[in-house]
Amino acid sequence: MTRRVAILIEGDFFEKEIFYYEQRFAEAGVEAHFVSRLWGQESLTFLGHEYRAPLNCTRSFEGWSDEDLASYDALIVPSGMVADRLRYTDDVAGIPPASALLERAFALPLLKGIICHGLWLAAPVRHVVAARRMTCHNNLLGDAAAYGVDYVDEDVVVDGDLISARTGGHAYLLASAILAAIDERNPR
Repeated sequence: MTRRVAILIEGDFFEKEIFYYEQRFAEAGVEAHFVSRLWGQESLTFLGHEYRAPLNCTRSFEGWSDEDLASYDALIVPSGMVADRLRYTDDVAGIPPASALLERAFALPLLKGIICHGLWLAAPVRHVVAARRMTCHNNLLGDAAAYGVDYVDEDVVVDGDLISARTGGHAYLLASAILAAIDERNPR
């Protein structure tokens, strides 16, 4: 059985984090798929924040069924501005598609990884993180309180199927915790 993770991506991503995931998951024999809204395009190239490094994305989560989503071992919401950009919606009365995807992920047994400012994606669906033990970037302490998060002042926090890390610089801790949880659930 192929082990794989879906990593949300958008412009202004933190390059060191994203490139770490590419290498670390491959090293562990886990496929890392970068997914986003492609707005009807076959692919989009997103640029990183610091170095403007390009990342070409060819996988859209738009139209994914619950079975498609459940075919992944984990869904990761990375740091940087990715979550903020993915919160965009044309329908201001509705839930942004990426937040709806996150909400659906919380209804499934797959692992959820949220790091740093990735917590922003939960703003429209706060109930999915309410009363959950999490960490986040210090700049988001007020957001975490507003969402009802049980904030833990640690660099990485595991709360069942939810794994969170404080900053993009802690990507190695998030990836290690996710890989350990995948191994526990699906031994080779």
